[in-house]
Amino acid sequence: EIILIAHSTTQATNALLERKGARTALITTKGFADALQIGYQDRPALFDLRIPKPDLLYQAVLEVDERVRILKSDAEASELARLGHPIHKGRTGERFAVLASPDLNELEPRLRNLLEQGITSLAVVLLHAYGFPEHEEAIGDLARHLGFQQVSLSSQVMPAVRLVSRGDTTTVDAYLTPHIRTYLDSFRAGFAGGIADERLLFMQSDGGLARADGFTGSRAILSGPAGGVIGYGRSIWNPDQGQPVIGFDMGGTSTDVSRFAGEPDLTFATRTAGVRIHAPQLDIRTVAAGGGSRLFFDNAMFRVGPESAGAHPGPVCYRKGGYPTVTDANLVLGRLQGAYFPCIFGPDEDQPLDREASYQALAKITADINAHYGA
Repeated sequence: EIILIAHSTTQATNALLERKGARTALITTKGFADALQIGYQDRPALFDLRIPKPDLLYQAVLEVDERVRILKSDAEASELARLGHPIHKGRTGERFAVLASPDLNELEPRLRNLLEQGITSLAVVLLHAYGFPEHEEAIGDLARHLGFQQVSLSSQVMPAVRLVSRGDTTTVDAYLTPHIRTYLDSFRAGFAGGIADERLLFMQSDGGLARADGFTGSRAILSGPAGGVIGYGRSIWNPDQGQPVIGFDMGGTSTDVSRFAGEPDLTFATRTAGVRIHAPQLDIRTVAAGGGSRLFFDNAMFRVGPESAGAHPGPVCYRKGGYPTVTDANLVLGRLQGAYFPCIFGPDEDQPLDREASYQALAKITADINAHYGA
């Protein structure tokens, strides 16, 4: 009998790198539709004339005419109450005056229109929802009733004051959680009779474990790499010597680099695959370059990824009709010795790596390059 499974996965990492998350819309307070796009207006490279905007994971924005106001004094509360604005005590202990409540009847057809466009995931990020979540919760209830598959509320995902950081993380959660749920369902299906949530734990980005039913996209981005850090930190780092260890973890889609010196290094604000994330994470640097990263010659440029051949069909040398990848290049160059790999490839999983097929695939790319330059 299975007592416990602790599992880490790169599903969220890969989906973010390859932009394969759910089609997502952002719902926010009227007047703040472009707040996440504007971001912090920071300039990492001060003298760079080309300033790239932050990547956005949502495809549409709906503004809701709602507003609450934080009350600073009893006089202010009395005046707003006199004008007919309800006063509530928020979960932070602050008092809030409701200046405008969302009109759910007006919002419903706009949400139905999103569903008709194929958008099935929502990130709801209202201005002061960290302390007064009622408006977000009402919108969330309506959206679930209408049939949205994923509704991420900022007041639940990251109840913090700052709108941009809260919005970034909630958007990531809405974008990736459906992908994670699909993977969880597939994973559970491999067990006879299924497996209970309390017996199935997943590694989160911060190196901790969460039950399967509490495992969400915003906490799963570095699940796989975090498992690697915890693993090599416990098995390789020598507490007597105290020598820091560098971790280099190349998978099929990404390569992750980290450092361990006795305790995992945590960070709370990172940028992964061009996306800002504000959640506890191990300090791991990820780039979209793995063994399965596909090779292209496109617009007179060499390009690697971020598209990945995945495990199936995989690289050309796997004998499953895959795509030319970094693995194929390493095999042709002799950096991978095919003779030392087991015969587990091909449709029947009984053949060796196919170096000749890799060579022919790269020869085709060479022909495209020569044709482009008239060689």
